[in-house]
Amino acid sequence: MSAILRLEGVHTNIAQYQVLHGVSLDVPEGGVHVILGRNGAGKTTTLRTIMGLWKARLGTIQFRGQDIAQLGTPDIARLGIAFVPENMGIFGGLTVEENMRLATHDGSFDTERLARIHAIFPAIKQFWAKPAHALSGGQKQMLAVSRAIIEKRDLILIDEPTKGLAPSIIRNMIVAFREIAEETTILLVEQNFHFAKALGQTVAVIDDGRIVHRGSMTELVEDAGLQSRFLSLSLEAH
Repeated sequence: MSAILRLEGVHTNIAQYQVLHGVSLDVPEGGVHVILGRNGAGKTTTLRTIMGLWKARLGTIQFRGQDIAQLGTPDIARLGIAFVPENMGIFGGLTVEENMRLATHDGSFDTERLARIHAIFPAIKQFWAKPAHALSGGQKQMLAVSRAIIEKRDLILIDEPTKGLAPSIIRNMIVAFREIAEETTILLVEQNFHFAKALGQTVAVIDDGRIVHRGSMTELVEDAGLQSRFLSLSLEAH
């Protein structure tokens, strides 16, 4: 399977602190691919570096063979990459519709695509005219993801989408992400192992700014020793 995204030896500093220490990672094209790790391990920094929000000090980041490490965020977005940050990036004072229009290049919608989003996330249609601040946490997350897919994207980077969400909402998100992944590659940062293992084809574990494990999600799920070694997780606990 070919890689849509490839990181080689990426080092990233935030102010005087080095956060990423030579991260190398291939993201296959198609499906859902997961980065796991403890708080502060470098997961969010990896996504923000890919998106150009923080610049790599060393190393290369290739998207479909093009080095994007020094491009600006708008240029990276125009290549077909979207980013859903942990804080969701929505505008609470604007309506759901207005938030969605801001995510398009000219403020207009592809009606067929919008109808598909409404089918995936019925709350988007239900609260179309409501201000975004009136939505629940799960509905805000649905809006954030909907903004990322309102136009065709080749790759979506999603940071901690289940944080603070109720189990019933998380189950709905699993179904939705599976449908989205039928047309778009997803690189997902997550700490909820149940969510990650339900979706991921491949997994990379990051610790102290370094990739310490890469492989199939099936391998990690079936090997409690790997979980204990890299994540201090157990399936029974999740």
